[in-house]
Amino acid sequence: MKFLPISLLILALATATAFAYDPSPLQDICVAIKDPKSAVFVNGEFCKDPEEVTADDFVFTMFREPGNTANPLGSKVTPATVMEFPGLNTLGISAARIDFAPGGLNPPHTHPRGTEVLVVLEGTLLVGFVTSNQLNNTLFTKVLYKGDVFVFPIGLIHFQFNTGETPALAFAGLSSQNPGVITIANSVFGAKPPISADVLTKAFQVDKKVIDYLQAQFWYDNN
Repeated sequence: MKFLPISLLILALATATAFAYDPSPLQDICVAIKDPKSAVFVNGEFCKDPEEVTADDFVFTMFREPGNTANPLGSKVTPATVMEFPGLNTLGISAARIDFAPGGLNPPHTHPRGTEVLVVLEGTLLVGFVTSNQLNNTLFTKVLYKGDVFVFPIGLIHFQFNTGETPALAFAGLSSQNPGVITIANSVFGAKPPISADVLTKAFQVDKKVIDYLQAQFWYDNN
């Protein structure tokens, strides 16, 4: 059996890595537009005619007001991805505002397509992420204060919890125009149609009554 030269193997791995993230822009600007009849270029999303682009396409105003934290989690994520902010199209970045009531939680979740860097603007947050099975599911956790910055590596489960007695506010930057969000509890126990209770009973090593109870809950999405 013949083996590929090591140089070709390295090239193949490098090429695979290069295609693992958002594609590079093909032009300076490409504002997303929902009506393909009005589009002239395609680069991730249908693109607005550059002749019709204005400064307003590059402004996102929804971060001005606090998010409503009157919900079971006590938190609210206001995302600014390409879906909400078309001017981000092809630029490989997005952002989010996260408001927390006292005791509010942004529950364990992952971003399958983006690394997240979090900046605390007000309050005190307990944050953390868990590594993969390969690194023994190690938990890295830290209490953050105003002005602190923390990074959550791409694809890893992470969370933020307001441990203070006052509201907290954080802003996040993400390394994708569409990083995606998978909230663990919602995905496992709130899947539609539901995951087989036999599967979850064996996976979590609990009685079926526990699984039935969890699947019957309303799993709130704070995004």
